[in-house]
Amino acid sequence: MTKNTVLAYIPARASSKRIPNKNIRNFLGKPLIVYAIKQALACAFVDRVMVDTDSKKIAKISKKYGAEAPFLRPRHLATDTAKLKDALFHFLARLKKEENYAPDYIMILQTTSPLREKKDILDCWRMAQKIKANTVLTVCPTHPKLYHLDKNNFLKLVNGSEKKSNNTQTWPAGYILNGCFVYIVKTKAFLKEKNIITKNTKAIICDKWRSVDLDTPEEWALAEILYKNKKTIASRIKKI
Repeated sequence: MTKNTVLAYIPARASSKRIPNKNIRNFLGKPLIVYAIKQALACAFVDRVMVDTDSKKIAKISKKYGAEAPFLRPRHLATDTAKLKDALFHFLARLKKEENYAPDYIMILQTTSPLREKKDILDCWRMAQKIKANTVLTVCPTHPKLYHLDKNNFLKLVNGSEKKSNNTQTWPAGYILNGCFVYIVKTKAFLKEKNIITKNTKAIICDKWRSVDLDTPEEWALAEILYKNKKTIASRIKKI
């Protein structure tokens, strides 16, 4: 049986309005991006670890810690409105053209999930191997009722009826994507469907308390506290 080739892809734009230089900002002693790089390098099933960035400084730091950063992302794919899937399309096309490298799977690890554990990655990979799924990703539990606010700030329930029981145990369990802990997608499916979340997508459920996505200063501060105390928190949860 031929071994699948797996590219660990770590996107890291230079611009970040709410947290300046977020991807290389010091997070408890190391640049934030290092946590994702080290986790990817520790996975035996991954054959290449690459950072996709528009910044020479981010590329230099990434190479220092063992990742590849073969070229810089074009500016039009590194704006606040640019979509990750478009950057990935471009990255794969350039790898194919310049190196004739086309992985069977792409594993996307966002830099903004420092509380991700190696087990989360391995659970996703095992599921991707065992079942017929084109994408395997991570989610975390959330409240089963989903509300939106309209333009006048009126509350609107968008996934059910207020006539239904208020006992949340009678509702289907609710989940949200948890800060892009892990995405593993078959390259052929991604190129065909032009989306990372494909029609045949399965999920691994992760701890809610670890599902912090670093988009704001508040989330950054919270993540540092959680990371420093993660063993104590995990142990305390088991005892309750």
